[in-house]
Amino acid sequence: MQGQLGFDSMPKKLVRVTPSKLATWVDCPRRYRMTYIDRPTPQRGGAYAHSTLGAVVHNALRAFFDLPLNKRTAETGAALVTTHWKDDGFADSGQAAVYRERAREWVARYLSETDVSVDPIGLERWVSAPAGTIVAEGRVDRIDDRDGELVIIDYKTGRQALTTDDARGSQALAMYAIATTRTLRRKCRRVELHHLPTGEVAVWEHTDESLARHQKRAEETAEELQLAADTFDAGGDPDVLFPPQVGRQCSWCDFRRHCPEGQAAGPPTAPWGMLPP
Repeated sequence: MQGQLGFDSMPKKLVRVTPSKLATWVDCPRRYRMTYIDRPTPQRGGAYAHSTLGAVVHNALRAFFDLPLNKRTAETGAALVTTHWKDDGFADSGQAAVYRERAREWVARYLSETDVSVDPIGLERWVSAPAGTIVAEGRVDRIDDRDGELVIIDYKTGRQALTTDDARGSQALAMYAIATTRTLRRKCRRVELHHLPTGEVAVWEHTDESLARHQKRAEETAEELQLAADTFDAGGDPDVLFPPQVGRQCSWCDFRRHCPEGQAAGPPTAPWGMLPP
């Protein structure tokens, strides 16, 4: 029977991918290998202040929306920033204190301009669902219910304000919408980027067609990375299968110390060098 049907008739195993996994592959196959393939994982570099800042804001907002309604005030949100604060990656305690106060102000302003009476459907919610040849999955910052439809909300604390094009082109948001629709069995088309430093919100309303385009691109990337991983497992040359993608990103790569090409690309960025102004 096997000889008659052939192995080509057997369904392919779905590739499980997160937005971070796909983005890492596109950014640099060598970094992808060190992150997801090599075991033990090579030692990473130290903490970056902008990552610490982002994590603190995310944690504070998650804790805020977990509170009962009568405790959801802007002042409480600011206090939660202090509760979750860490100094990791900052130049010194003085710089950390400046950004702690900025983060408190960002969160307080954001919450004062937001309908905090809404109880989100999900906070840091993990969603996972088959989509074509992949299993799209990831952790969504917040999922709201608005007039019976679900909305993906992603918090951002980066240096630059975001635009509609950022929301429209975000593969991460599209994958979250696809996975959320199938996980929760509710329509999800609207995606939003909430930029805390400026208080601006970038919005995009997806269609079936636009989500299909994002899914197709994700499937193509997943096929590439899975082929490289399978060939590596079969004895392939890691330097051929996972070449370095040299660029500006080498200056702050977690695995810079293990990559001569990345070191040669330019000097390292200071741990606090990517903080918003």
